[in-house]
Parts: sequence; structure tokens; C-alpha cells
Amino acid sequence: MLTIYKNDMKTNEFSCADKITTGCWVNLVDPTENELLEISKSMNISKNFIQNILDDDEKPHIDEEDGCKAILLDVPIVSKRHGMESIKTATLGILLVRDEFMVTISSQQLSFLKEFTQEKVKEFYTYKKSRFTIQIVYRIAVSYLKILKDINKKIELAEENMLHATKNEEILNLLSIENSLTYIITALRSNGVVLDKILRGNTIDFYEEDRNLLEDAIIENNQALSMAELYRGILESMTDTVATIISNNLNTIMKFLAGITIVISIPTMVASFMGMNVPLGEFAINPLSFIYLIIISILLSLVVAYILKKRNML
Repeated sequence: MLTIYKNDMKTNEFSCADKITTGCWVNLVDPTENELLEISKSMNISKNFIQNILDDDEKPHIDEEDGCKAILLDVPIVSKRHGMESIKTATLGILLVRDEFMVTISSQQLSFLKEFTQEKVKEFYTYKKSRFTIQIVYRIAVSYLKILKDINKKIELAEENMLHATKNEEILNLLSIENSLTYIITALRSNGVVLDKILRGNTIDFYEEDRNLLEDAIIENNQALSMAELYRGILESMTDTVATIISNNLNTIMKFLAGITIVISIPTMVASFMGMNVPLGEFAINPLSFIYLIIISILLSLVVAYILKKRNML
């Protein structure tokens, strides 16, 4: 999907545009072959240069070709696997085509870019490409922090449930969160390298207020990295703890069932002895012998249950 946006340089009015002109922002989401050709011809850039950005194996870096600078960053996306929500990363490419155009390319819709199209970002203008780039970088860092807050809530919920854990589902849930943190940590480290390069001023030219925003983005990125590493450390210890708790809970259940089995077997044993083909004298012809048999069985069961309870087996 190809969408063109533009701010009027006089009124700063933001709107969608029908054609690519100087100062516009072109947003490409999972572009078709025809859309790639259109961008390539309109902006006089290599089609392969654009397609490489959509490669899943591309890592965050800065590239340049024929006066077109490309900034590739990892952005978080939410996915589901085996009914569990997990976080992975996708590549966002920011193309600064000379001093004329700006293009964002991604394989799927990114929620934080909607904040720009819905005019929720202050001092956002499509013709100020350097500031726009840094604003995107800042929003990416903030999006990681938001996701990490959600992950923290999941960890707290897992801590509440772990005391009664008896299934592998709890461990699988923790492993899913841990895998998400691994993706996040890798992405944040790679993004941090790119942000440092931008800060050194070798990629784009920006004003002092833009530098302050970029420094804020680096701080947010580092903070997110520290939080993700902390949460992963907590999860690693929690996974071992949950495995131990599940094993102990299952042992407790098995011990209880074994005790119940012993108690229930007492009446069976008494009835088996009384049912043997041996003379029982007056007891055999007593009309109350069946009641006596039940009372004896109950008393023996209660005694055995008391002994097992004292030994913490029930």
C-alpha cells in the first residue's frame, strides 16, 4: 500500500496527496511490485535498494546509494503463536532521498506511525525531514517502553499464579515472554548503534533542538534496554523456580492420592478377611455383624488416616 502525505509549507496544513512532490512523505506498507517501480522511477533510486529494506534478514544499519540515505531500524510487533501473544521485531526503513522526499517502508502497518497521520505529534512537518526522522526514532524507543510495561504486568501475573502451578502451561508462558525479551534486547542494542551514528552527525544534518530530541531518544532506548535485561534476568530465575514448584506440587498431589488409596483400601481388606471361607462362630450368624464390620472398617480407616495426617501424608 502506498500513501502520500504532505504539509503545506505556508499554512502547515496536513493532508493526503495524489502525487509525489518535493517535501512529501511517502509511506509504503507491504508494497506491490508496481508500487516499488513507481517509487523507483519517481525518485530516481534503485528498486533493489528499496527491496533490500524489506528483507527479513536485514539488521539495523545506515546505508547510502546515489544520494539516497537509508536508515534501517528494528520496530516491535505483536504476534501470536500457539494461542500465546509474543513480541517480535520487523524492519522499518527510512529513506531520505536527497533534499526532496522522505519514504518510510515496512512489511506491515506500524501503530506508532498512525500518530503522525492522525496529527498527534507536535511540530511534525513532512518537509522537515531530519526532525521527522528523529521524531520517528523517538517514537520507536517509546513503543519499546510501552511494550516492556505490558511485559512487566505479565511477569507480575505469572508470579501470582506460579504458587499453584501444576501444568507446563505456566512454563511455556514464561518462555514466550523470555523469547520476546530476547528479540527486544537484540533490537534495542542494534538500534542503539544506529542512533549513536546519527548523533555523531555523519548521517543527517539537524538543528540543536533536534539534537536534544535525539539524545532523549537514545536515553529512552538505553532505559528500555536496561529494563529488558532486568526482566530477562528475573524470568530466568522464575522459570527455574516454576519448574521446581510444579514438581513439588505434583509430588504433594501424588503423596495425597497415595494416602487416600491406603485409607480406602482398609475397608476392602477387612471385607476380604471376613469373606474368607473360615468359621467365624457367633459373629457369622449375628444379625448385626454387617454393622459391626462397617464400624470396624471406619474405625480402622480413621486410625490410619490420623497416622498419615500426623506424618503429613494427607
